[in-house]
Amino acid sequence: MELWIFIAVIYLVYFLFFKKKKHKPAETYASRTVEAPPKEWLADNKKKEAVVRNGDSEDDNLATFTLSSGRSVEYQITTTQRQNPSKTTGALARWVLPAEVITVGGIEITGGHFYFGQRMKPAGQNLSNYYDDGSEASLIDDTLKIYPKPYIYEDSSLGYWPSFSSLSPVARGAYLSWLASDRCDASCPVGYVFIYLYGLERRALVDSLDENTSDAEFCDLFKEIRRLRSVFIENRSFRNYSSQLLEAMSILRPDVNLAADLDNEMGFSNGMQFKLALAKAVDAGLPVSADLALTWITNHTEYTLRTPARRCAKEFAALFKRRYILKYGEGMLVKPNKTRLRLDYTPASPNLRGIRLQVPNLPDPSALKGPVQKIMTLADICTDELDAYSRYLGRKGTSENDIAAIMLLPEEIIDESAGKISKTFQRWANEVIADHEGLTSVAKFWEHIGASCPEKINKKEADLMQAFALKMGYSLAPDPFYHHVKAEVDGVLVLFTAGERTPFSPSPEFISAVMTLRLGAMVALTDNSLDQAERKVLENAIDHNPSFTDDEKRSLHAYLTWQLHTPANMTGMKNRIALLSVAEKSAVGRIIVSVACSDGSIAPTEIKQLEKIYSSLGLDPSSVSANIHQHSTAEITPVSSVPASQSTAEFTLDANVLARHESATDDVRKLLSTIFTEDELELPESVPVSLLEEGSLDSAHSQLYRRLLEKEKWSRKEATELCGNWNLMLGGALEVINDWSYAAVDAPVLEDTDDDIWVDLEIAKELEG
Repeated sequence: MELWIFIAVIYLVYFLFFKKKKHKPAETYASRTVEAPPKEWLADNKKKEAVVRNGDSEDDNLATFTLSSGRSVEYQITTTQRQNPSKTTGALARWVLPAEVITVGGIEITGGHFYFGQRMKPAGQNLSNYYDDGSEASLIDDTLKIYPKPYIYEDSSLGYWPSFSSLSPVARGAYLSWLASDRCDASCPVGYVFIYLYGLERRALVDSLDENTSDAEFCDLFKEIRRLRSVFIENRSFRNYSSQLLEAMSILRPDVNLAADLDNEMGFSNGMQFKLALAKAVDAGLPVSADLALTWITNHTEYTLRTPARRCAKEFAALFKRRYILKYGEGMLVKPNKTRLRLDYTPASPNLRGIRLQVPNLPDPSALKGPVQKIMTLADICTDELDAYSRYLGRKGTSENDIAAIMLLPEEIIDESAGKISKTFQRWANEVIADHEGLTSVAKFWEHIGASCPEKINKKEADLMQAFALKMGYSLAPDPFYHHVKAEVDGVLVLFTAGERTPFSPSPEFISAVMTLRLGAMVALTDNSLDQAERKVLENAIDHNPSFTDDEKRSLHAYLTWQLHTPANMTGMKNRIALLSVAEKSAVGRIIVSVACSDGSIAPTEIKQLEKIYSSLGLDPSSVSANIHQHSTAEITPVSSVPASQSTAEFTLDANVLARHESATDDVRKLLSTIFTEDELELPESVPVSLLEEGSLDSAHSQLYRRLLEKEKWSRKEATELCGNWNLMLGGALEVINDWSYAAVDAPVLEDTDDDIWVDLEIAKELEG
């Protein structure tokens, strides 16, 4: 019998305390269903738990029961107080205005801008999709326990979406201490600032619908939120939430013209203001202005600005607007669509959800795909034109004020001071062309563009040099695109006028001529001296080819001048030579002998060098003498018979000799396009990064880098978690990978912005190649 009584008592206890809680759950952070908190909150507040824990007796109530059935049994049941109880009794909350003196917990507060009381009054207005659970996270209830404390203090009660009631008594005292201060200390825990923002948010978005809320008070709230944002702007979560609130306020009271105050604010996307402005313009039949078009692509969810546009945001905006006006004049005309405009605001407060702002009945052209695709195409063109400028700024030790940086900008956005710089460079370049055939050192070129000469000329540096020269009206030899080789940092280059400045596609004849000139220069310089007859043969190979345009001839002559001052060798040729047949190798052998014999004499050193080249070609070295003899006996007017006084000024080449040279050139023209295309050995484009062993990257950073290549944009949280797989810290890992990237291509492959980690896919492609 006693057993049944014991079971009945246990059931009664269970029914009273547990079954009841099933129908009326305690509103703690752990039990209340709310929208997922911002991902950044964990990092901003350095918290590891979202569950609020209070150690005070106020929050934990212990119930003890003693049951007798022949023995004594004690049960303890812990109940947790509701975090944000919706009270029906107690003093009704009121909004405290600035200058009103309120004393709470022995702390005197004069700054106002908070709710004070024990319970909130019902909302006077109901917005579409508006949700209010009857509580207010910022409500200061003086009936709760408060222990005064400096506001620097924080504990675990300051978790996700904190509220005044959920704070520990000590944390409440710290929050009130901050309210009693000037509220300008950026070192204050941002959780307290968010509690304060929740009250400002409710006052601005809910209470402001009451006609008794004056424009003056509304503007005062707006100024206070702007001030807070300026103090805590380094905190991304607070910056984003406060920015959206300010934008929503500017829409709610359009007659006050608060939007004008946001134009010069940092970090504003103005997404809602943009949609409203675009809708009004289209509805009124007005063209989409350049500013609206720029905002359209920066706010579009399906378009991501590439590295040059993000790194050079100011220059991109200026160039885009210029090009947009040039193409569309006053702007693009867009027909109104049927989709209606809706502006939904997501509050920061945990007690408010889904507020839809009241706007006029307007179309929503931001949902259209046709117009924005045209704008995206224009944006891509502008981004491409800023690529060289962006790459330059991506190098270490560079500045947007460098002369080289300024001159890499498109002409439309170069300022007037750059014009003086260009005149100075052009004066020097013209002197070099007139007095030295355009020949100058690489170091002097960098000196005259106002930049330090790099330690190595890689692809990026070579592209920069070509882009700068072209902007000034010149071209450079060698040009990696046309001549398949680049200048060395301690070498020379040749400046020449760019003609029409219109890039041309190298023809097969042009490519063959480049290879012929390289081969011929290598033979001509075998004895470390240049005979004018040898040079004339090579120049004739350019001038006597009717298929070359004037631009091609200028390029080839400049390349020949450079090659004659930069001795070539057999580096990187073996793999190409291996692809030739015996007949093709013989044809190559004949043409180099033809060049060697052009001055009418062959020195022993030249014969020895020709034999080495023959060996590299896989030809019999002993056939060199026979080929020389065959060529020399066919000469009718050897150059050695020309008087010394006329050997250079009046040089003539017998028609039969020229015919043989041209014939030999024709024989190998097609063959040479597959030979000697690069001074340095190149890895195939398909070689993955793993085969390059990531330079100096260790295994962990190498694996991290390969994972990062999976997509272009990573959130900071995603990248941090990724680094954790290899026990790496995000900041250090990015620095290590970028240092490796600098060493390889002299530019960073990863870009760390405030919000995200970006992978520069163009740089990554260069690293692979």
